[in-house]
Amino acid sequence: FQGLSAPGFIATQTDILQSERVAIKVIRDLKLMDNAALREQWQGEADGVGTFEQYLVELLQKFLDVKPSQQSNVINISYKSPSPQFAAGLANAFAQAYIATTLELRADPARQFNSFFQTQTKEARESLERAQQRLSAFQQAKGIIVTNERLDVETARLAELSSQLTQSQGISAESNSRQAQAKGEQSDRMQEVLNNPLISSLKADLTRNEARLQELSQRLGDSHPQVQESRASIAELRAKIDAETRRVTGGVGVSNSINKLREGQVRAALEAQRARMLEMKAVLDEGLVLQREVENAQRVYDNLIARLNQSALEAQNSQSYASVLTVAQPPALHSSPKLLLNTVLAVFLGALLAVGVALLMELTDRRVRNPDDVVTALGLPVLG
Repeated sequence: FQGLSAPGFIATQTDILQSERVAIKVIRDLKLMDNAALREQWQGEADGVGTFEQYLVELLQKFLDVKPSQQSNVINISYKSPSPQFAAGLANAFAQAYIATTLELRADPARQFNSFFQTQTKEARESLERAQQRLSAFQQAKGIIVTNERLDVETARLAELSSQLTQSQGISAESNSRQAQAKGEQSDRMQEVLNNPLISSLKADLTRNEARLQELSQRLGDSHPQVQESRASIAELRAKIDAETRRVTGGVGVSNSINKLREGQVRAALEAQRARMLEMKAVLDEGLVLQREVENAQRVYDNLIARLNQSALEAQNSQSYASVLTVAQPPALHSSPKLLLNTVLAVFLGALLAVGVALLMELTDRRVRNPDDVVTALGLPVLG
């Protein structure tokens, strides 16, 4: 598999193959603990020191040979035994025990993680349920569910009321100015007064009567009854004009009061809407906090469920990254001793040993056999 070609990987697998854990699995798979001959051999060699299982582990490891390939991911397993069948069986048993051990080394941590994630998942589920209960209780307590769409509608309503208040303020200011004008000396110049048909008719009659009065005064004098009657008629017309003007300007005051009342109502509605918006914003913020708690709890729960499922699959994994390439068979020829090689080595080493022994014996022999030996040994000349 990808990532299994690292330099330290094959060395690690070699160490696992030669480990005590694999040897113990071989002993249990082959039921060597029940082998009477091996037990007698242990009692004879160990004299009861240590355990029989430990003795078997050391015995198996002693004759086990594991050699990794130099240029590939192949590992060679060989075992030496006087019995060819036993040797082949041990080699195959070590291969199968190694594969089973690699599965255990992968599955055991996954089982531990699975147990851990089961506990964490249970706690996360309980936390999610509590968060959902808090959110539901909050929504039931408030009686409504505030959403961003509802908040947008209320914001638009607030903007509309604010615009209405601005218009009402403008209208109220205008009507207030007109009322002030109506109470002043220029009330007869107001547009309502100028456009009033009755006042216009009375003013026309007043103009005609004033013209007629001037004519009568010039012709009849100021004391003439007709002149007096014309003056009384003019005074009456002026009184009617003043009364009608006051009536019209009074309507301006009523309109100003109505505009102020409407402005106050719009202002009150605006303040109420603003207070409602603030309350809804507070409710929304609190609801969003609870909603985020639910979402975070849901996210944690989903992640733990995914990890739990992954660890459960890994714990159930029955496929090892190693497989047996060649099954060991009982060999037709023994691996040792190698007779030809041993004979050649024996002859060569025997000859060397013989020559060496002869030289050593010659060097250690102190006997004198000829005159030269005397000269060599004593350093004295031979006289006879």
